[in-house]
Amino acid sequence: MQSTRFVPDRGLTTRMAGTMFLIGLLYVVFVGVLVALLRGAWPLILLVAGGMFVAQFWFGDRIAAFAMGAREVTPEQEPELHGAVDRLCALADMPKPRVAVADSDVPNAFATGRDRRNALVCATTGLLRRLEPEELEGVLAHELSHVAHRDVAVMTVASFLGVLAGIMTRAGLWGGLRRVGDRDSNTAVLVVLIPLVSALVYAISFLLTRMLSRYRELSADRAAALLTGRPSALASALTKISGEMARIPTRDLRQAEPFNAFYFAPALSGEGLNRLLSSHPTLEQRLDQLGRISARLGLA
Repeated sequence: MQSTRFVPDRGLTTRMAGTMFLIGLLYVVFVGVLVALLRGAWPLILLVAGGMFVAQFWFGDRIAAFAMGAREVTPEQEPELHGAVDRLCALADMPKPRVAVADSDVPNAFATGRDRRNALVCATTGLLRRLEPEELEGVLAHELSHVAHRDVAVMTVASFLGVLAGIMTRAGLWGGLRRVGDRDSNTAVLVVLIPLVSALVYAISFLLTRMLSRYRELSADRAAALLTGRPSALASALTKISGEMARIPTRDLRQAEPFNAFYFAPALSGEGLNRLLSSHPTLEQRLDQLGRISARLGLA
């Protein structure tokens, strides 16, 4: 597929390939362990694993968009939003994605899609109400860079594999233990061992996706700032959104928190250990990078 004018990021490409390889290897081993431990249930295990992976690859973007309340809008309904996306896509020389709005006061944006032809970019009503046009373009350029770099598709698949570990374990236990029942003296051991293995697989895949997520957000900030030539506008949007988050009711932030890995800014950010598990770099890290880009462009 043709490239765009977004600055390529070899570090991101390497990290995406490494993350998918390690997670793929992890799941090959995981499925092998389940098949070995639950010999009578291997057809069910492979069927669940294959079916869920294919479903996630083809429908994961739609599921994510629906879960986050995105509704596609026309240029007549949201002329400012469509106009900004049109300008950025022309500047980046990339196909225009579908454009959507989510009815939420939490100021945020996200992109989904397994490739550029099936991409969707969404902004919340809270974001549209609070940002100036230049700030909005900075945020949208950030989201479009996720589509251009294809990391949004990698994150969609990689994030799902952790959930798949739990589904496969339950399916394997249900199918395998039904066959061995009380006649097998190892049943009690399997009931304890398999959930532990599943939890370990989930933890490793979670840490891998979090490390990739933090890097990809910095990469998207950098690509957006260089494409628009206005890193200060993106920095202003980041500062404004972070400040506005403190005014949003905690209940609303909690509802948005499960989708942090997809959002432009985290609904809730942590301190200490939680920061190590965060899907995003800190605000200070993002602003510092944008400041350095401004200096390099001679804008500061």
